Amino acid sequence: MKIKSFLAKPFASYIYKGIRKGMATAVADQENILKFLLKVGRNTDFGKEAGFDKVTDYEGFKQAVPIRDYEQLKPWIEKIKEGRHNVLWKGKPIYFAKTSGTTSGTKYIPITKDSIPNHINTARNALLCYMAETGKTKFADGKLIFLSGSPELERVGGIPTGRLSGIVNHHVPKYLRTNQMPSYETNCIEDWETKLNKIVDETINQNMTLISGIPPWMQMYFDELVKRSGKKVGELFPNFNVMVQGGVNFEPYKAKLFESIGKKIDTIELFPASEGFFAFQDSQEAEGLLLNTNSGIFFEFVPAGEIFNESPTRLSLKDVKVGENYALIINSNAGLWGYNLGDTVKFVSTDPYRLVVTGRTKHFISAFGEHVIGEEVEYSMLKVAEESNVQVTEFTVAPFVSSDEGKSYHEWFVEFEKQPANMVEFAAKLDQVLRQKNVYYDDLISGNILRPLKITPVRKNGFIDYMKSIGKLGGQNKVPRLSNDRKIADELIKWTKSPETVK
Repeated sequence: MKIKSFLAKPFASYIYKGIRKGMATAVADQENILKFLLKVGRNTDFGKEAGFDKVTDYEGFKQAVPIRDYEQLKPWIEKIKEGRHNVLWKGKPIYFAKTSGTTSGTKYIPITKDSIPNHINTARNALLCYMAETGKTKFADGKLIFLSGSPELERVGGIPTGRLSGIVNHHVPKYLRTNQMPSYETNCIEDWETKLNKIVDETINQNMTLISGIPPWMQMYFDELVKRSGKKVGELFPNFNVMVQGGVNFEPYKAKLFESIGKKIDTIELFPASEGFFAFQDSQEAEGLLLNTNSGIFFEFVPAGEIFNESPTRLSLKDVKVGENYALIINSNAGLWGYNLGDTVKFVSTDPYRLVVTGRTKHFISAFGEHVIGEEVEYSMLKVAEESNVQVTEFTVAPFVSSDEGKSYHEWFVEFEKQPANMVEFAAKLDQVLRQKNVYYDDLISGNILRPLKITPVRKNGFIDYMKSIGKLGGQNKVPRLSNDRKIADELIKWTKSPETVK
């Protein structure tokens, strides 16, 4: 047994016991975090304006701190960029995580000395839970890919600034540096295709044991490995046994990824963002991701249908229910207060608190009053694709509003790895399953207000070419599953198989 895997066992056991102990104290831990946030926040510009010195409990906090998005937080961020101290949190942030917003342009999310452990330790804890539960530690002795954005940082307002993954790259423990792939120089390459080719160059002959990234990126990496070697990934890397992923729902990508590998391997799912690391898969047996209830973040939950209301219902952890769809609101030791993350989640368990990510608050279709969400279209596609022995590479859905006598409909842009034998029949099954999942959509179809959905096949690598055309290929970028307008759809038309489009 090699030294790293040997030493990992007792450490994994220690961390795992602590995490399991924390499952029983989740609500109390959340209450203590809120008290701590208020105590520190009292001495900040934000806390003084909000009257934190008069807030004593959660009910008072809700009155003092309205829910806000990045645009409403931006004036405070601008003060920090001007060099001000004690604006949202004590002192100044040690980093800005730079991320792209759909409506806000570039966003600068503060990371503080107090919040950086949340980003660093959570991924580590997920791996240690896996080791403790399964007893599998050998992967720690092989080569590991922690793909990141460029670790080269610029300065904004004197604060080191870059992509979160690039920032985290600076905090990879020294004992993993010798295992880490790709090289620092390759991680600094900005152009995605150039970077991908260099990653393949550096890893194709290595003993890769763990690969992590968002599923669309991993599929591109696997495709290039197979193309170059003529072998399945599992044959090329016989000791590759753990895949770590996050950023998007894994299920729609799972079948194709496993086919590229040539075997099923263990997977670990994460729920990170620039604003914090919220949940992680702590068990290979249990459904869902364990909420990070004792890591500097106080969570709030708003019923998803109320998130755009003027006075939505706001719940703390103790009041959430299994099966309800909630918009996730965070308050953190990075200085984010009442921050609407834009993600929706659903609890699958409250003992312990495990959840699944169901979509984005702004990614839905309700052009006709149906309010179809990401969870519903992904479930429908997965079910019908599996039953029809079809493989889907990527898809997105948009409304088509008819301007003539024909009825409007949902248009599904789908890139197939393995096409249906009968596209019309496949579309009909897909429509039927979605109708079963969403009663409003069913009413619109049965009432002859909408016609059944239409599938527009996208040519091979069409989604990759689309992302390249808008400068968002690679990294943590992904195609939204749903849009309430035609912006993405009208661009994707360039990469569709026009003759094969289902009418």
